[in-house]
Amino acid sequence: MTTENKTNSTSNKTDGVSKDVSLAGSSEKIDLSKINAEKINKLFGEKLEVLNIGLEQFAQPLRDNGINAVQLNWRPPAGGDVKLAEDIEKLLEEKGELIEAANKESAKVLLKSKPMWTDIKIAKDVVPGMHAKMICHAGPPVTWDRMCGPMRGGVIGALVFEGLAETYEGAEKLAASGEIEYSPCHHHGSVGPMAGILSPSMPVCVFDNTEYGTQSFCTLNEGLGKVLRYGAYGDEVLKRLNWMSDTLYPILLGALKKHGPIDMKSIIAQALHMGDEGHNRNRAGTSLIIRELAPSLVVLDAEREDIAKVFKFLHENDHFFLNLSMGAAKCTVDAVESNEYSSIITTMARNGTDFGIRLASLDNEWFTDQASIVDGLYLPGYTAEDAARDIGDSVITETVGTGGFAMAAAPAIAKFVGGSPADAIATSLRMYEITAAESEAYQIPALDFRGTPTGIDLLKIVRTGILPAINTGIAHKDPGIGMVGAGLVKPPVKCFVDAARAYVKKFK
Repeated sequence: MTTENKTNSTSNKTDGVSKDVSLAGSSEKIDLSKINAEKINKLFGEKLEVLNIGLEQFAQPLRDNGINAVQLNWRPPAGGDVKLAEDIEKLLEEKGELIEAANKESAKVLLKSKPMWTDIKIAKDVVPGMHAKMICHAGPPVTWDRMCGPMRGGVIGALVFEGLAETYEGAEKLAASGEIEYSPCHHHGSVGPMAGILSPSMPVCVFDNTEYGTQSFCTLNEGLGKVLRYGAYGDEVLKRLNWMSDTLYPILLGALKKHGPIDMKSIIAQALHMGDEGHNRNRAGTSLIIRELAPSLVVLDAEREDIAKVFKFLHENDHFFLNLSMGAAKCTVDAVESNEYSSIITTMARNGTDFGIRLASLDNEWFTDQASIVDGLYLPGYTAEDAARDIGDSVITETVGTGGFAMAAAPAIAKFVGGSPADAIATSLRMYEITAAESEAYQIPALDFRGTPTGIDLLKIVRTGILPAINTGIAHKDPGIGMVGAGLVKPPVKCFVDAARAYVKKFK
């Protein structure tokens, strides 16, 4: 092999060091004998600090041998699709001003929206399209045969709760019979955490975006552990659901009517200052809601014992606020209409089988790929082998700049989801690279009260390879069991790449 070949080659080896080296694409020779071999040996004799680019598996053997290896969170643009990357750059050159203007308009809607908790009603009376044999679920559309374990468990429990089946065995047969219509919550102005099961008789909180006129719905939160939203069913689950319908619902409704509509934007903003991020940590938000409602609760014309049980339920359920923050986010993003050229993502959701995204500018078409495995910490007695894939509509919070995008505001949960406070700050900082704006209301104290990154830009995701940060709970893969842990999850690249192809095709 000669230097004319323009490929890497070596010659004249002396004492293990090659003297002549031809560089790829060059005929120039470098005399390595002029390089101090002692310095080279010294370099490899010192403690190494490695920056790993590419597959994370390459870094692990180094760490196993005591070498500090830092993983660079980098992915090839456009998922490695060179043509798509070129098409996006060409589109930005030709129509960049139109895209930027459209994204600013979409971001303005997210920033100016005013979500209010205005009412609590029964789903069949208010959720658009709901009927007696419909079960709404989290994530993109999915049929019974493709449903994951926890979603099947939630459906089974809901059918017994509705009185459509007398036994769980009968409910499972009915669920598979074709008599039940399954539909995403998102198709009905609604959202649901984890399995996201919403059935006709369930109470739902009503949220109104008073700035733009959109409305959304979300169930009341059951708490953690063995609950319907985690796919659990049984007498304990049904007893709680019935109590929530018979006692919690009318008492909360009475208190809300006495209090008047609650400004969710204000509550979420305060919660971020108190250590919440609005998705996986909701202790401050729940406390603020209790504080808002307490004066109205104590003067209700209801049994004192029932009011005391409601207080106790709220006090012991830190995640009560999760459903409220989700409903507030839903009526906010639904105000982002089909704004031509906007590349802002308006839906991210998972059903335990698929992860899906939608853009208003692409007629709310679903772009999906297999849901990811959550990287997290597990409750005692459970491991990753027990976990279902990523599930739930709660990632709606990330679309408005809270949740994983506001991780820096919630250092207390960093270790709970498998990270550190430094990781949480780094995560939020990284999200600024894929968003169109910074929130005016939602601020992060640890970042000098900088507004949270808001308005997830599809084109920025595909160009940078940076994926949205999502933190979430983990459900058991089998129906009927419930929660087993919590952690962080990376959404699949393919759904973003597919959406970008559709975007380029439509607007080129």
